[in-house]
Amino acid sequence: MDLQTPAALGYRLPAEWEPHAATWLAWPHKLETWPGKFEPIPAVWQKLVRTLAEFEPVHICAGGESVMAQARELVGDTPGVTLHDIPTNDVWARDHGPMFLAGRPGLEPALVNWEYNAWGGKYPPYDLDNAVPEQVAALTGRRVFTPGIVMEGGALENNGEGTILTTEPCLLNPNRNPTLTKEDVERYLVDYACAKKVLWIGGGIEGDDTDGHIDELARFVSPTTVVAALEDDPQDANHEPLAENFRRLQTLRDAAGRPLEVVPIPMPKARYFDDTRLPACYMNFYIANGVVIVPTFDDPADAVALATLGRLFPGRQIRGIEAIDLVWGLGAFHCITQQQPAE
Repeated sequence: MDLQTPAALGYRLPAEWEPHAATWLAWPHKLETWPGKFEPIPAVWQKLVRTLAEFEPVHICAGGESVMAQARELVGDTPGVTLHDIPTNDVWARDHGPMFLAGRPGLEPALVNWEYNAWGGKYPPYDLDNAVPEQVAALTGRRVFTPGIVMEGGALENNGEGTILTTEPCLLNPNRNPTLTKEDVERYLVDYACAKKVLWIGGGIEGDDTDGHIDELARFVSPTTVVAALEDDPQDANHEPLAENFRRLQTLRDAAGRPLEVVPIPMPKARYFDDTRLPACYMNFYIANGVVIVPTFDDPADAVALATLGRLFPGRQIRGIEAIDLVWGLGAFHCITQQQPAE
């Protein structure tokens, strides 16, 4: 093993529910992400930022004069919000942002700078997004680990105790790292994401352009509990893939050998943009200090999702924020946030 990897040096990857120092986002400005639907999007960010700022500091990449001006107008006076002149191509901070690590006492603050290629080169250009982790490291005074392979934050779920949950269609897709085997990918996750065990499930939901990010399918809510999306309608295209993932999750054990408790959360009814199915689901929630922010879709299943997460996070407020406009961009609140753990 390379003695300079995060794992060898004693770092670890904290769970999302552990205390945060801040949340990082990027301000929306790319009209093509929401074709014909961009107008309401800045207000979605405004509501999200103001909600988060009730609970923890918020840092926003808002590079460029017009982007900075709008961010300043809508959230610049919100206590706890800091705007940074860091330009981005798009808003998906979960995927292009840094992976913050925690260390044992005496280790300097650090982050992982994975490569980012917009989910297999689907949406060029992405050079500004790929440069974000280095700029955040410079701002925050962090050591940078650079594995040199493509990896997105939305592709990895983590229980804070060394178990990584991911999907085969995404991490093994040749549009990411065509020369790497499954064993190679696991080795990188062990060395740089500090995994002790990697758990794999299958495909994604209709409309997901990420090739199957785990944060649309299943999420850790405690070291041994996972919530997973299920589609009740047997005629829906998502029914069988989600049922198969649920079955697979029920057979898995974490790095400590413990079985996973798998809790179902239903899918909302199908939503479309023109003839394209949108990846509307409740798995794309974000866990912050004292709050869980959950996408809602004006759907009867909203109440079930909110109640289930409320039971699983008894010490946190559960805040539903309407995501009908946001999901036209093919992502929701987890996709646009990145947590910075407390030191």
